[in-house]
Amino acid sequence: MSLSVKEILNIGQRRLQDAGVSDAALDSKLLYCFMTGITTGRLFIMYQNILQDGQCDEYFRLIDERASGKPLQYITGTQEFMGLEFDVNESVLIPRQDTETMVEDVISVIKDGALRGESLEGTGRREWDILDLCAGSGAIGVSLAKLLDGVKVNVTCSDVSKAALEVARKNAEKLGVSKSVKFAEGDMFAPFDGRFKKKKFDLIVSNPPYIESGVIPTLQTEVKDHEPMSALDGGEDGLDFYRIIAREAGEFMKKRGILFLEIGCDQGSAVRELLTEAGGYSDIRCLKDLAGRDRIIYAVKAE
Repeated sequence: MSLSVKEILNIGQRRLQDAGVSDAALDSKLLYCFMTGITTGRLFIMYQNILQDGQCDEYFRLIDERASGKPLQYITGTQEFMGLEFDVNESVLIPRQDTETMVEDVISVIKDGALRGESLEGTGRREWDILDLCAGSGAIGVSLAKLLDGVKVNVTCSDVSKAALEVARKNAEKLGVSKSVKFAEGDMFAPFDGRFKKKKFDLIVSNPPYIESGVIPTLQTEVKDHEPMSALDGGEDGLDFYRIIAREAGEFMKKRGILFLEIGCDQGSAVRELLTEAGGYSDIRCLKDLAGRDRIIYAVKAE
């Protein structure tokens, strides 16, 4: 089989289109770049190059993986987040762009003492102890450790999954922040609930599981059949983990500690109500993502 790069990309694109892959044209190119180690910028000038049989076979193997529903990120093993390259595998949720909005808000609060352009009181700290709860790949916590340059931060990434924490640890090493990021394995706040003293944080940020159990079977194949169920399933109404956070987070926050939570686009009112009913929180806000949908809950530990 003698095929040019352009021909093999067209075949790959058609195969992915037939399988219902939404970004078939892009994915066919990205898989070729992954296989050959070239950048997408160089791809055009290589269109007329003729491939060897072995290269064709390897490319079609990758195309078949993607056509089966396996996410591109799990095939290539990476996902960009906040301009940084994170390693991912099927032990962790693939970082999404929606979550970047929350990370940007956290950085603004810590570095500028402001949230969406509004100055905040009580954010001036010499040092920040930050908890990334339900950390998964560490995308949130590791990004904060990397991007909060000029600020003294101590980040803890915690997760119930040992396999997920291994991915997070590798990402911290890969991005050169392993000295400022620690890891804790356990269910929600259990690793910080000492017998005599609880560990307390200046800021807790979390993207917990929030999809309703009954909705999961209706999700795309890429999600429901490949991403870890423990990172998706938020219980019957999707709010199980927010109930725990509303009830317990305050015990692990310092004076005027800050809470950031990613939420489903239809969960803003429910999560705000949970925090209000739990008591101990003030300035509870629901913030929108770039598409104008409810996406983030911000709250402060009450005096």
